[in-house]
Amino acid sequence: MNKLGSYKCRAKGVKAPHKKNTAKYEPVMIKIPKEVKLPMSMHSGTPANPVVNTGDYVKVGQVIGEASGFVSSPVHASVSGTVKSIETVDSLTGEKAVTITITSDGSQTPWEGIAPPAVTNLKEFLEAVRNSGVVGLGGAGYPTAPKFTLKDTVNLDYILINGAECEPYITSDTRTMVDQTDYVWEGVLLMKEYLKPKNIVICIENNKPEPIKKLNDLVLKAKSAGLDGISVRVLPSLYPQGERKVLVYNVTGRIVPEGGRLPDVGCIVVNCTTVATFAKYIITGNPLVSKCITVDGPAVKNPKNVIAPIGTPVRDIFEHIGGLLTDGNLNENIKKVTLGGPMMGVAIPNIDIPIVKITNAVLAFNAKDASPPEPGPCIKCGKCLFNCPMNLMPPNIENAYELKKPELLKKFKVNMCAECACCAFTCPAKRPLVQVMKLAGNMLWEYEQEQKAKKTASQNKEAK
Repeated sequence: MNKLGSYKCRAKGVKAPHKKNTAKYEPVMIKIPKEVKLPMSMHSGTPANPVVNTGDYVKVGQVIGEASGFVSSPVHASVSGTVKSIETVDSLTGEKAVTITITSDGSQTPWEGIAPPAVTNLKEFLEAVRNSGVVGLGGAGYPTAPKFTLKDTVNLDYILINGAECEPYITSDTRTMVDQTDYVWEGVLLMKEYLKPKNIVICIENNKPEPIKKLNDLVLKAKSAGLDGISVRVLPSLYPQGERKVLVYNVTGRIVPEGGRLPDVGCIVVNCTTVATFAKYIITGNPLVSKCITVDGPAVKNPKNVIAPIGTPVRDIFEHIGGLLTDGNLNENIKKVTLGGPMMGVAIPNIDIPIVKITNAVLAFNAKDASPPEPGPCIKCGKCLFNCPMNLMPPNIENAYELKKPELLKKFKVNMCAECACCAFTCPAKRPLVQVMKLAGNMLWEYEQEQKAKKTASQNKEAK
């Protein structure tokens, strides 16, 4: 019997409303902002190290932060102008982050060092992917180069191109597959040549007919030319279809074990915009300096897709959209703004927060949609269990958290939670389950760190 947690595994999730209002809107470039704020930690792992100083003049595409470790990523200037400051500030996650602020000169002068890299073997391919600055652009933020750096023992059966884009409102990945189809396809061919997987599957939900057709046409053309091992898989529109472990299971039937990684089951999942970005760098030499952002939500009258330099304050994006600001401040009907989707996005404290590499949407909500419901007592209906894609037991985890029992949190495998919010979405009692799951995960992590410290101290004492 296949298991996740302690339950038989099957495809699960929720039918979240699509609200893909901007799917047909080709993105437009916003006016270059007066300044951008570029955190050195826009990715998982070690932050980049600044390599410029206050007062330096920088150009678009110039490295201003070097990758500082294996799991790290460089940061490039997204505008040309003068480095205004390099300071440590509070990040969106609450952690301190070194941030470089650049005052734009408005000219967008490209850095003279931009040139396509030489890529003739796996080592050069991995170096190019790293130098492009690309990370998991679907929201995970894990640097792509280390993801592609596999042990010799890994048999790479599948590379899954994640074009599911299952969260409501967001269509930026859809626009990548439609507007940058050639770059997506070139990225597929590069991975086919250098990573040598047995299969590459482009995974798209069935509510995106245009990218399905465009990419399927390229697959059929490749097959007619004798290139096999690449396919398009049309998936049901089910949230969280794009979650990496869910996608692996729904496409391959394989289950990533607890504490395991995708390569342990012969798989890699890579976002479609990530693929297009490193392909574009290899072809043109242009690194990751801008993002397509979906601007939508109940408080947005004219939703759009825009292209903005990374580090652009949300305020500038709202100014471009129009109708969201009054005298430079948010309209009174806007009560909440998130970076990312309504299911897994993060609410921002103010609109001077910048978009970063992993930002794919900015959503604005009115009072009706932003007000949290009043939670009631659990009625034991089991909907959260039935819909959890990881087959977890949110009520048991909630009880263990409230009792401050981290050993029970470990037993109930809260560490496997994808934080997708399916539990909270389906709960008729409106309990804040996803918030509890996040806090419970933190409690378990702190407990395990304490246990490790105690064990190390005991071993050191015995050694003396």
